[in-house]
Amino acid sequence: QVQLVESGGGLVQPGGSLRLSCAASGFTFSTFTMRWYRQAPGKERELVAGISAIGGNTNYADSVKGRFTISRDDAKNTLFLQMKSLKPEDTAEYYCNARRVVAGSILDYWGQGTQVTVSS
Repeated sequence: QVQLVESGGGLVQPGGSLRLSCAASGFTFSTFTMRWYRQAPGKERELVAGISAIGGNTNYADSVKGRFTISRDDAKNTLFLQMKSLKPEDTAEYYCNARRVVAGSILDYWGQGTQVTVSS
């Protein structure tokens, strides 16, 4: 059974930091590209950051570059998102995503989300 379980969200003041985690099980974590998405109320879900399965290449949305860092620990089947210098506009539900193309088919798994609220 595939599971992605996010944790680490919460309420933080502007300028603060949070570290999100995503614990994966039920699939070969190391072979999947992993991504963090977020969705604010009334807005579409957007890609925040991604990290490749091989080589650990990363990419970021322009809005978070220099403030967020995505990383993975394949030995522990865990994805991370270190968030610094948080802004009110970072407030959203954050989702972990695992994706891999196998023999032309897309394997696409999602977590249930963790809420991040940036407010004074």
